[in-house]
Amino acid sequence: MYDLIIIGGGPAGLAAAVKAKECGLKKVMICERSTELGGILNQCIHNGFGLTYFKEELTGPEYASRFIDMLKETDVEVRTDTMVLDISPEKEVHMVSPAMGYRVEKAKAVILAMGCRERSRGALSIPGTRPAGVYTAGAAQKYVNIDGYLPGRRVVILGSGDIGLIMARRLTLEGCKVLACVELNEYSSGLNRNIVQCLNDYDIPLLLSHTVTNISGDRRVERVTVSEVDNKTKQPIPGTEQYFDCDTLLLSVGLIPENELSRDAGINLDPRTKGPYVYDNMETSLPGVFACGNVLHVHDLVDFVTQEAQRAAAAAAEYVKKGQPERGEVLDVKTAGGVTYTVPQQICPADLEGDTKVSFRVNRVFGKSRIVVSSGDRELFTQKKPFMMPGEMQNVMLPADILKAAEDSITVEARED
Repeated sequence: MYDLIIIGGGPAGLAAAVKAKECGLKKVMICERSTELGGILNQCIHNGFGLTYFKEELTGPEYASRFIDMLKETDVEVRTDTMVLDISPEKEVHMVSPAMGYRVEKAKAVILAMGCRERSRGALSIPGTRPAGVYTAGAAQKYVNIDGYLPGRRVVILGSGDIGLIMARRLTLEGCKVLACVELNEYSSGLNRNIVQCLNDYDIPLLLSHTVTNISGDRRVERVTVSEVDNKTKQPIPGTEQYFDCDTLLLSVGLIPENELSRDAGINLDPRTKGPYVYDNMETSLPGVFACGNVLHVHDLVDFVTQEAQRAAAAAAEYVKKGQPERGEVLDVKTAGGVTYTVPQQICPADLEGDTKVSFRVNRVFGKSRIVVSSGDRELFTQKKPFMMPGEMQNVMLPADILKAAEDSITVEARED
């Protein structure tokens, strides 16, 4: 039997494995469906990683290699090219691989670190023909950075997620013409630094409150139609059509946590994040099963993924050594005033010793504002924010004494000054 099985060998899984060994767990395994560790970082050859965690600027492969090198100093068992098929409530992990065939391994604890996937054209219902030349931004990134192929020459990007913004710059540097980045909302869904460095620096127009309303082409994309949308209904406004002659359309329209395994295991999922409900120790509704990284909620910085994974691994080690703690009062974490979700969704005040990190996103752009945490009619905590936007995850550290003074639930709210 293993002390801990980690499903996923990307940044969350790697950080969790290293931390689990630091916490004294003896028999730890990582299962990764790809042939290499590192996950999505392997194709992210741009810099900007590690500024928070390592205090230096790294590329994605460099960031991953730091943790892979740490992992090599341990005796963690690594199974690549291994697909996990099922997790039972008894923490039996069913897996299959070419090297070992079908196996069932038992664990005392499990960490879910499967990451996320991109939304495709099928999720958007864009009218038009079905030609070649429509890619998700991540698929195009792999073609360029890993396989050495250009997806096209004249490109329109739908959505302003970070991968799409980064690919606008990447394709421009490879000699392509990026005609426009088109965003349905009134604000970009990517980091502000990526808007500046990937669009503004290369004079690529960002069309806010616009969307693609038609794709034209026989064997290959030949033209896309872009229309302005009403900000309330999000419906196209007749007479606002623009036409872009292009051979490629990239989709950067959001990420979905990979939770088929979680759902099949009976783990409760949050409809807002599409990831599991978790307590403050990152434990899901299934005792002994923890979640971290993009499988829990979509992050904008890999540094935050690392910190969350370490938090989950420390809690999993505690579970393995001491068993399931008896939870006393549980606080539900609610949202108001433009806050769309929180992670964790539940907090156990009796178990707290230090501050508890609560991550959240807002649903619109905020100027000078405050985050207010309240319980009933009482304000327990306030933190000023100079600026907030949906594309950037927010974090607050809530002191244990404040949470222990709450009753039944707390509410996290954004208030603009």
